[in-house]
Parts: sequence; C-alpha cells; structure tokens
Amino acid sequence: MVRRNANGEGSIYQRTSDKRWVGSVWVQTTSGKPKRVYAYGRTRAEVHKRLTEAKSKDSQGIPTADKIWRLDAYLDYWLEAVVKPNRRPATYAQCETIVRIYLKPGLGSRNLGTLSVSIVQGYLNQLLADGHSVSKTHVIRKVLSAALTRAEREELTSRNPARLVELPAEERKEVKPWSATEAIEFLNAVRSHRLYPAFLMLLLYGLRKGEVLGLRWQDIDFNSSKIHLRQQLQRVGREILQGPLKTAKSRRDLPLLDPVVEALTQLRGQRPEADLVFTTSEGTYVDPGNFLRDFQRLCRQHGLRVITVHQIRHTVATLLKSFGVADRDIQLILGHSRIVTTQEIYQHDDADSRRNVLQGLASALLVGSGDTKTAPIERSGLSVDSVDSNGSCQNGCQGPSFRDRVTSIISGGAYRIRTDDLFHAMTKQTTLVSRITEVDEVWKVRRRQQMLGVVAVSVAVKDAEDDNARLAALIAATNPPPATSP
Repeated sequence: MVRRNANGEGSIYQRTSDKRWVGSVWVQTTSGKPKRVYAYGRTRAEVHKRLTEAKSKDSQGIPTADKIWRLDAYLDYWLEAVVKPNRRPATYAQCETIVRIYLKPGLGSRNLGTLSVSIVQGYLNQLLADGHSVSKTHVIRKVLSAALTRAEREELTSRNPARLVELPAEERKEVKPWSATEAIEFLNAVRSHRLYPAFLMLLLYGLRKGEVLGLRWQDIDFNSSKIHLRQQLQRVGREILQGPLKTAKSRRDLPLLDPVVEALTQLRGQRPEADLVFTTSEGTYVDPGNFLRDFQRLCRQHGLRVITVHQIRHTVATLLKSFGVADRDIQLILGHSRIVTTQEIYQHDDADSRRNVLQGLASALLVGSGDTKTAPIERSGLSVDSVDSNGSCQNGCQGPSFRDRVTSIISGGAYRIRTDDLFHAMTKQTTLVSRITEVDEVWKVRRRQQMLGVVAVSVAVKDAEDDNARLAALIAATNPPPATSP
C-alpha cells in the first residue's frame, strides 16, 4: 500500500508527458496568505531537495514572495516607491539613468530570486571589457546593490549578490589644488567681474557651487554677521531646482567676514529686489553649468591654471591645514558629514611642505653631530633664540615678532611662516625638556639604588643578629653549664 504524505509535507509526482518530476508544498507569503509553490527537476531527489529548502525557510518564519518578480519590474517599483519620495531629485535622476541605460538592458530579464553572484559578476566584467570606466562600474554596482538591499528588507530575496561581486579598486583622480599665490592672483584678476562676490565666498569658505548659487538674501544676517546655509541650486535634467543641502552637516552657519560684507553690500545696491544673491543680468537663476564655464574661461583668459569650481573646496581645505587649523574645524567649515572625508579626500600636501618638514627633522636629529650640511636652514630673518616665551623679538632681532607673523597670517597679511620656523622652535623647547627629564631619570635611578643598598644592609645586619642568637641558643642546649659544687 502506498503511503500518503501528511498534510504540509507536500507532494512529488512524475509527469507522464515529459517524464519530469514535479513537487509542490504550501508556504506563507509576504502578505500573510498561504500559497502553493512548485519545484521541477529531472530526478525525484532534485525536486525533494528543493521542497525541503522551501519548507525549511517556511518553518523559520521566512515568507515567500507573493509573485515572481523580474528584475526590470522590481527596479521600476523601487525607483517610484522608494527612491523618488525619499531621496533628493538629483539622486533619483542619477539612479533612473543607471537603471534605464545599464541595469534593465543587461539584467532586467532575470528573475529576482534567481539572480546570482556569478550572473552579476559576469555582467559587470563585460562592462569593463566594453571600455566603461572602473568608477562608472562601481556606481552601477552601487545602484543595483541598493535596490537588492530593499528587496531583502521586503523579503523578496534571501541575499544581495551585488554585495559579493569583486571589482578593481577605484582609483581616485589626483587633484592638485591651487596654491595661495594662485588664489590671490585669481581674486585680483576677477575683482571687477559681476560674480566676484561669489568667487570670493568660494575661496574664503570653500562652499559648494550649489550652495553659493542657492544663497538667498534672507540667509545673510548682517546684524549678527552670519551666513546661514540652508539650500542649494541644482540642475536636474532640464530643470534648475532649489532644494535641500546635501547632508544634515551641510546646514551650517559661517561668520560674515568684512571683505564679504563689503562685496555683498555693493551687490545688493545693484539688485535690491532679487530673492537670490547671485542672479543673471535678467534676474533669473545662474545656471550651474554656465557658472563653471565662466569660471574656467576666466582662468584661461588671465593665464591661470584651470581647475574645476569643486576643486576650490580642495584648495580651501589644504590652505586651512597649512595654517594649522584643526581638522574638526575644517570639517565644520566645509560641511562634511565625516572628518575622514576632509582628511583623506580634500586635504592635500605638496613637495615643499614635505621637504621643509623633513629638513627640520634632519636638523633636529643631527644637531651637534658636526655635519655642516644639516645646519639650520634660513628662517626669513627670524631667529628662534631671539624669541621669548611671549613671542616677542629679543636681542635686537630684525623684522616682525613671531606673534605678529602668526597674527598676520590669520588676518591675511603678507608675512608667511615656513614650517621649519615652528619646527625649530618646538625642537628647541623639546630638547630642553628632554634634558631635564633625562637628569630626573638618572637621579631617580641613583636614589632607587641607594634605597636598595640601605635595605640590603639592614636585612643583612638583622639576619646576622638572628644567626648569632640562634647559634648561642644551640651552644647552650648542647653544652649545659657545669654543676656547682656544694
């Protein structure tokens, strides 16, 4: 007699038409309703394995999708239901472009549940072989991974294969920001340009292009001398939109500096009725693309090295670092979400700064060695020995004091302190402290040795006294005193 399967165990049978095995079992779906799922295979064992896997997931509380999603259909759903209402318009536009041009033509016909690591890896490898850049391929993988992560949360798939693929490391394009001299030359060259206040704010605050173009007069508080950054201007497709800033950290207040006040006051007198600070001659939005082209045209016109507007942020971050500003302060000024972004991406060094630091190190380590090649390098007329603890010039030294030169740098004056100035000053103080510390350590060692010697002598004397006492007692016990005569 053939045994019937118990309720819930499923059923397996062989079709007579093509001799293939078919299995079915009831499981719970993501909507909470029961659904009968089927498994097919060439052998009974193959079908039995698939049914066992389905029943195991169901017993663990992992529901099955109500319907079989194709990737192209799910990507359309993800864009409209998840990305569009929850992300900025520029983010939605970028994701929609990636989905439409790359993901749907390449992987759209695949079922969501059968998408594997090997399939995704093969597709991305083909993109690289077709000549697409590594950075673009990383963006495509990132968009696909975001969609599949959402599918995981909705329990439509059990894993995200896009996370498991491997791609070549993305090489960040080398950025060479402007030096202070180049920045000064640019500001002097464009002083008469109608957008001079915008360029001035870019180079003083390191603002993003959209933050400058989206600045409103209501964001400029002349009474409290503050700039409130609250929105940005962006081109999304064929539209120019005012929208929120990039991140929560981008919402920040910056001090209103005197040169900016002067430039903005003059600009406001020309356009008192405008809502935005920077507009075209017709009073409309300044197109971000046109702003970039105008900036680079001015660079070429005045013989300056051409960079992008965004690379001005790199310039500001690097200059602030060279002035000794703390990384945390630079992060807050630029509006970065993480300080690592400020340190690893936006701050740069140059050969001169490395040479000065290493030369200072060599001079410090080889002091007194007799090596004339490592004599202290010239420090622009400022001798470390001639500076007292208050930063004043002593012993008849020439030129401004150390404190005056630091103040001059902060206020944008003409004096500049080279790295070795500070390095030699710190080295001199460090050498004195190290010698004092060395003497103190020697005294501590000798005092410890003396104390150990005193303790050793005391112990030895005490041990000797104890030994003599024990010896006398032993002699007395073995040799009793002679008896006295009556």
